[in-house]
Parts: sequence; structure tokens; C-alpha cells
Amino acid sequence: MKTIGISASRRRFLRGAVKTAPALATLGSTLGLASSAPTGSSPASYSPGYFTPQEWQLLSALVERLIPADAAGPSATEAGVPEFIDRQMAQPYGFGALWFMQAPFVPTAADEFGYQLAQSPRELYRQALAALAQAVQQLHGKPFTGLAPAQQDAVLTALEAGTLAIGTVPPKAFFAQLLTNTREGYFCDPKHGGNRNMAAWKMVGFPGARGDYIDWVDQYATKYPLPPVSSS
Repeated sequence: MKTIGISASRRRFLRGAVKTAPALATLGSTLGLASSAPTGSSPASYSPGYFTPQEWQLLSALVERLIPADAAGPSATEAGVPEFIDRQMAQPYGFGALWFMQAPFVPTAADEFGYQLAQSPRELYRQALAALAQAVQQLHGKPFTGLAPAQQDAVLTALEAGTLAIGTVPPKAFFAQLLTNTREGYFCDPKHGGNRNMAAWKMVGFPGARGDYIDWVDQYATKYPLPPVSSS
């Protein structure tokens, strides 16, 4: 699988998201993202507002396998990705209010045609997580959180390939949604709940929401000397 098993291929996994880092820094103004997350809040101190305890546990385990911790940077859970996703479920984004959400829906349509499911993101997560938990239990006799890392990767690989049935939810569509939101939460402005302590920005050398760094744009061989800043 090309997007899992991060350690050696972590930068390849994140490359697509890194290209959009400047946009992710200002997502709140364009996508209606939550902006009340306290910068630097710890995973243990956050109580999900949308996800149930069972959903929260599974969601956290899924994103942790997508971006585990290594020498390059923190894991998805350490960076606050689950918190980021949970906060978006209460925003217009979570309700699909920013998209055209009327039939016909064509799940097999090309990516350029946009979101093609009848479920809003919050509905998608609720249905998919429940169905995934049931499918994993039937296949392995234990929950996803009880599987070995290699088994967890196999589950994610099957989701990405569309070969693991999870009820009425298209598995590939759910995997794509999960991966997209994981990347967004990993690189967003910390005020949205993810990218805790700006660790992802520090990892890639992104200056964040500094008002002016034009003097450094053309200095390709020079490392930017200032730490990133959040817009909060």
C-alpha cells in the first residue's frame, strides 16, 4: 500500500498535503472550520463533542496508523488530528453545508466532479465507523484497536482498495475522506485543533501565519531562521 507503513515513506505520504500547507494555514476563513480549539491542548484533556467514546477510540486508532510517530515528526494523535476532525463535525463542513448535496449522486465519478455521496461528512463517519468496527470484529474476532500494527495496516489497505465491505458506505470513499481529513488536521493552523504545537509546520519548515517573509522567498539555499506562528 502506498500510503501506509509510513516510517521510510513518511515524506512521500505527506507530500501532497505539504504542497497545500499555505492554504491549510488559513482554512478557517475559506471552509468554515472551528476556531475555538486551545492551541497546545493535550489529547487527554479533550472531550469529543460529536463522536461517541467507541467512535473516538476507533477514529484515533485509524489516524494513528495513517501517520504514526517517527524521527521526522509526531503521530496524528499527538498532533491533535482526531480533535481537528471532531471539531469539524459541528461546523458547516461537517454538515455538508458548503457543497452541493442534491441528487444525482455518482460515487464512481472522477475526482474532479467533487463529493459524490448522499451522506454529509458527519453522517459518513457515523455510518462508516460503526460498519468498520463490525467488519473488523467479524474478520478478526477482536476490535481494530486490538489488532497488531500489520493487521491494522491490512484493514486500511483493504479500505483503500475497496475490498473491505463496510455496510452501505463505499469503502474507498470513506478511506479518501479519512485520509484527506487526517492530512488537513496534521497541517492546519493549530487554532483548529490539529497541528499541535505547530509540530508539522516545524517538520517541513513552513513559517505559518507570519505577516511578512517575502525577503526569504527567493533564498532557496538558506534555511528560514524564524519559528512558525499561528494566526490565533
